[in-house]
Amino acid sequence: MSTTNKLTLSNLTSMEDLSIEEVMALIQRATDFKNRKVKIPQFPQTFVSNLFFENSTRTHQSFHVAERKLGLEVLEFEAADSSIKKGETLYDTILTLNALGTSIVVIRAKEEKYYEPLIQSKSLTCAVVNGGDGSGQHPSQCLLDLMTIYEEFGHFKGLKIAISGDLSHSRVAKSNMMILKKLGAVLYFTGPEEWYTPEFDAFGKYVKIDEILPELDVEMLLRVQFERHEENEGFSKVDYHQTYGLTIKRAQKMKKTAIIMHPAPVNRDVEIADELVESRQSRIVQQMTNGVYIRMAILEAILNKQNQKAMTI
Repeated sequence: MSTTNKLTLSNLTSMEDLSIEEVMALIQRATDFKNRKVKIPQFPQTFVSNLFFENSTRTHQSFHVAERKLGLEVLEFEAADSSIKKGETLYDTILTLNALGTSIVVIRAKEEKYYEPLIQSKSLTCAVVNGGDGSGQHPSQCLLDLMTIYEEFGHFKGLKIAISGDLSHSRVAKSNMMILKKLGAVLYFTGPEEWYTPEFDAFGKYVKIDEILPELDVEMLLRVQFERHEENEGFSKVDYHQTYGLTIKRAQKMKKTAIIMHPAPVNRDVEIADELVESRQSRIVQQMTNGVYIRMAILEAILNKQNQKAMTI
């Protein structure tokens, strides 16, 4: 089995960083890892640290598993126990980790584009992988979503995909809409109109979920991000589910070949009926599995770049 992979990345902070060719190469490499078509490369004595300043289960643990599969040494980092609590800036924290020999930092933070001063710094040599920046972007989630769609259909061009729910707060929606449009998918947005903003106009159109559901190939649901809404007093989970969610009755109108996606965590019986989370058409669990392999591909591409640089010194 071959381990050859020539893809290289300096950092991964936004889907705008990637060309279509790089996206497809990452999907192919992740698929090869998943299907055991290649030997997993090992990077001993190479250090990586995961800095999550917002709660996370899937992304955090998925990166951790991916790192261990690649033989990386994971430096544990707990924000609550770090010098951040003493007032240290994120930059100075990364400067410290960089000085200790960390090759990659995976970061999730509340601030949008927190990564800009890090990747622009001439002092830092470690790579930055964005694990989510506020309501900005979430490139590794986007890539695992793309991998899941590609596994199902073998292409993107002409697929009808709806991104549904808490649009204005979703980094998943913003990452996915950009690249899916470039890949030739036809996009629709559904959910509360007050959560739809003009930035989405360039990528698709707003419709009512019942109008488009029977035509869809992919129904991509988004979590209602209660923590980002300032006022949730008037929010009714039951009303949301009945008006905007994927109910059992609505799911019965979907094409038999259509799939259901959700980045999780899932608010059951809010965005999606509880019974549909693990249904025949759901790919929610598959998305989680694919997250490990796509993150392995991302990390490998970054380490390829670093090793390439080291060889030229």
